[in-house]
Amino acid sequence: PGSSSPAFQGISIFVGVLVSLGSTTAVANVIAGIVLTYTRAMQVGDQVEIAQTRGKVVERSTFVTRIQTLKNIIVSIPNSMVLNNNIINYSQNMGKSGLLVHTSITIGYDVPWQKVQALLIAAAGNTEGIVESPEPFVLQTSLEDNYVAYEINGWTRTPESLPGIYSELHANILDEFHRNDVEITSPAFR
Repeated sequence: PGSSSPAFQGISIFVGVLVSLGSTTAVANVIAGIVLTYTRAMQVGDQVEIAQTRGKVVERSTFVTRIQTLKNIIVSIPNSMVLNNNIINYSQNMGKSGLLVHTSITIGYDVPWQKVQALLIAAAGNTEGIVESPEPFVLQTSLEDNYVAYEINGWTRTPESLPGIYSELHANILDEFHRNDVEITSPAFR
């Protein structure tokens, strides 16, 4: 009774719209989950970065991908959002060499480049998690007006330890340069 009234018909249309909008998101997540499965962009256990969330994939379901961050927080990302963002997979293509760890510093022209390179390689060699073979190497990335930009590169086979490796590498760079009385400053003309 009362199904032919305008109020009942209005409420029915409203409920129908809500259900169809809700199911659109659910369907999009299911389809995205299927696409992610067949593209093999990531596996459970991989170290990834998706939508500025970095960590280990702990679960991939029909609707969401769950990532355990480096701070041990579980983040659920809808599969449609995963599909619409870049997926950086640190684990997938490790190859024989591993994953390249790199950081940059700038040093004034008064310090010979050979000395800077030797100190950077020594710092990388003292960093736990950076392998000895292939050997770390240094690139001179730019020659600016008042300083030279250097980039130390080393290989690791433990992408899950990247934050700790970077922290130790930075500490070792500071130690090596201080031990050898080289200031890590970029002089500026005044």
